[in-house]
Amino acid sequence: MIESHRSRYKWYILALGTSTHIFAVGMPRMCMPVLFSEISEELGLSLVQVGIVWGILSLSGLLTGLIGGILGDRYGTKLTLAVACLMGGVFGGLRGLSNSFLILIATMFLFGFATSTSSLNTHKAAGVWFPKHQLGIANGILSTGMGIGVTLGSLVSATVLSPLLGSWRNVLFLYGAISIVIGLLWSLSKSEPGLPGSGSTTSRAPLRQSIAQVARIREVWILAISEIFFSGCLQGMTGYLPLFLRGKGWTAAAADGALAAHSAAGMVGAIPISLLSDRLGSRKAVLIVAQLVTLIGVGLLVVVDGSMLWLVVISMGFFREALAAVMITLTMELEGVGEKYAGTALGLRASVSRIGGLFSPPLGNSFASIGAGLPFAFWSGLAAVSVAMISLIKERTGWKKPALMNITG
Repeated sequence: MIESHRSRYKWYILALGTSTHIFAVGMPRMCMPVLFSEISEELGLSLVQVGIVWGILSLSGLLTGLIGGILGDRYGTKLTLAVACLMGGVFGGLRGLSNSFLILIATMFLFGFATSTSSLNTHKAAGVWFPKHQLGIANGILSTGMGIGVTLGSLVSATVLSPLLGSWRNVLFLYGAISIVIGLLWSLSKSEPGLPGSGSTTSRAPLRQSIAQVARIREVWILAISEIFFSGCLQGMTGYLPLFLRGKGWTAAAADGALAAHSAAGMVGAIPISLLSDRLGSRKAVLIVAQLVTLIGVGLLVVVDGSMLWLVVISMGFFREALAAVMITLTMELEGVGEKYAGTALGLRASVSRIGGLFSPPLGNSFASIGAGLPFAFWSGLAAVSVAMISLIKERTGWKKPALMNITG
């Protein structure tokens, strides 16, 4: 009876986690690149300052990612997600009160603190509620939610919501209110298996034991270091693309639409590519192909334009959310991790990876003074380093057979 209830309730948890990615993480984050033109005009920000504001999310993730993962392992995903979403709503709304560069940086940092924790623990929740043969598809659905969120955030924030609500500030207030509602829904959800009242005997991981266990795993560190370079590539490219296209003479709607198309393609590709990784039983092969497509695509942005640029942006985007889902699933399946240490492992990897997103946007944007397309060449080089690092991974999940899953079980 307990197992039957778990089988049904896990789909509600997955739906709530997907909604979290859409409304409390994806849209509030990806609204910023398309609002930067409006924000920078009002606050008098330079292109490098815009890069710093966008990159500050990575600094907060660097400092809080591991903490957020440990909190999920120690206190459970329900409590951690409820608090993180509430904090994300408050701090995300406070961005709308910014009247200077420094205040915008401070509020973005606090917002990033909360959303990094939220995103980590939605995947931790999937690892707790879903069996191994369904973990890839569960993470794929969560990443699809992120794809929907970043697509909608980039598509409607500047061209629809800002004119409708009167300013970029009111857009941020709206997203903050929605995040608070999501936090309340998490507070009303049931405890996950393994916590008091759940009927399971799975134990929580002590803090010191979690850190010591995960820190010994070589592949966690390789994944973390590879993501320094790959997240730097994506963070820089997505923050710069709308500004780059407007500088080439594209209309605001077309420039924002290109970023939205990139995100929308990720929404389409997340589930089938995640299913493919389940069928292959090898996450590493899928990761290498996806990163190679991104490496080539970002490099091509230096020279392509018009319809070819749309094709390149969409092709890269198709792999974007699936790549995140497969990376997360690989981390959780590594020998020595499992659901008990999943939050800490994901947190460590995410925390270290934020180094790339911190330095990449302002450094890449600074190359624009030499040539408008040069930042893309820099970011493509970062992706090449990531591919080299992924090739060093020894996949030892102990699960290589194809799994034609029953996704309703």
